Amino acid sequence: MFEDRYGSDVLAGEWRAKGKKVSKPVAAEVDLVVEVAGDGWCGAITRVEAGNVELEDWKGRRRSFPLGAGFLIDGEPVTLQKAVAQPQGRRRTASGSFVAADERAKVALPSRILVEGKHDAELVEKVWGADLRAEGVAVEFLQGLDLLEDLLEVEPPSAKRRYGVLVDHLVAGSKEERVARRILAGRHGAHLKIVGHPFVDVWQCVKPQAMGIPAWPVVPRGQDWKTGVCRGLGWPAESKEDIGIAWQRILSRVTTFRDLEPELLGRVEELIDFVTVGD
Repeated sequence: MFEDRYGSDVLAGEWRAKGKKVSKPVAAEVDLVVEVAGDGWCGAITRVEAGNVELEDWKGRRRSFPLGAGFLIDGEPVTLQKAVAQPQGRRRTASGSFVAADERAKVALPSRILVEGKHDAELVEKVWGADLRAEGVAVEFLQGLDLLEDLLEVEPPSAKRRYGVLVDHLVAGSKEERVARRILAGRHGAHLKIVGHPFVDVWQCVKPQAMGIPAWPVVPRGQDWKTGVCRGLGWPAESKEDIGIAWQRILSRVTTFRDLEPELLGRVEELIDFVTVGD
């Protein structure tokens, strides 16, 4: 026996492959966002048929490519394969929770989650809807945090009727933070929880990768944010209908919790726990 001071033979094994990234096999599932290597085309999968995969980019344009190697996800090479039906087992909801054995919705609890607008409510419903129905928790929208105090006076919370409130742009020094702090310090604060994410609007809670874009457009101060985003993405933004269509396009890119920013995920889970405590 002797010590090999020079280590193993550097030419042994697959030395040519060292340093090269291995292409990972991935099932080509609808709404998965991928990039075509060397082409730059990035989009979500809309369908898979006849050995091809169709991708739709953020402008709604569609192109087809052969299944196989030559794609990227988050910069890493992947090989797209036709999805194979998996054997039945414990299914998960869009939020990542296991589907309950009894999927019937519970009778709605007095407690509820309040969000600022329709888009917030639709996003929460899409990802957490199954969980909320299983718990019997309703989601309502306020049309603005400024209206929360009026609602609390009309329907005050209690130990048996808790309110969890999700707020956009809840950051230090913001108007939203000052309003939330004042309400929580008031007589209804004991049965109320107000949390929020740091983004200007719930649109930004959808990861850019899910949209097939590098980042959300930067909107100059003083300009309507949603209008600015639509124009930055090359989408129509002349009417409320245009903004509504833009949101539906964004919402269609969300299939699971993985498509959302963690700053939103944690806050919604926090609210669900708060309003279901003792249930």
